[in-house]
Amino acid sequence: MLLLHKIFARMEILYQDNHLVVVNKLCSEIVLSDKTGDSSLEDELKNYLKKEFHKKGEVFLGVPHRLDRPVSGIVLFARTTKCLTRLNSMFQNKEIQKTYWAVVKNKPSQESATLVHYLVRNHSQNKSYAYEKNVNDSQRAEMFYKIISQSDSYFLLEIDLKTGRHHQIRCQLAKIGCPVKGDLKYGFPRSNENAGIHLHAQKVSFLHPIKKELLTIVAPPPQEKLWDFFVKNLEK
Repeated sequence: MLLLHKIFARMEILYQDNHLVVVNKLCSEIVLSDKTGDSSLEDELKNYLKKEFHKKGEVFLGVPHRLDRPVSGIVLFARTTKCLTRLNSMFQNKEIQKTYWAVVKNKPSQESATLVHYLVRNHSQNKSYAYEKNVNDSQRAEMFYKIISQSDSYFLLEIDLKTGRHHQIRCQLAKIGCPVKGDLKYGFPRSNENAGIHLHAQKVSFLHPIKKELLTIVAPPPQEKLWDFFVKNLEK
């Protein structure tokens, strides 16, 4: 069963069948419960599935990947252990193509480029640092970006993520002098009003782990003045 833009409470479901569910996360939500004690997207989705399908007892929901709390966009959840195992393998083997949109104030020096850095994660700061060369405890990070639109003050980048490192897009864009709008942690001077940042997981393409059908799922960005401008500009 395919559900496009079905809203449950504040949750936007982009795709659903017996094996997986794909949700468009708000930039304020956490995917899994943490020390804050705030309600998580996982909790909301479990409640939805329990009510929607009149399930008794515990609802299984596997989480093969996450998005940072201030980031919006696509999150995949598995409804069976078989689907979770296969999704985990697909993420590890880079069989899921992920496209992000990022809004930056500073124009990159090139219209498009492949960025390769070596990231070191500082757990106490919950932050990553990018280096040009391999250093101790670093992980190679690669992504491709291109400028796809611009306003009077900002640029919209489309990003093809090649690796999945901690805060990778945020860290790499900051390294080239283009921090994401609202991202105080990585050098943007002002926060956004909603405490989120202008980074959005916009599209995923992958072979369905059970049905073996090609799925391409697109998530509209948050309804907000700047995002709305870029969406309309791209539609022209």
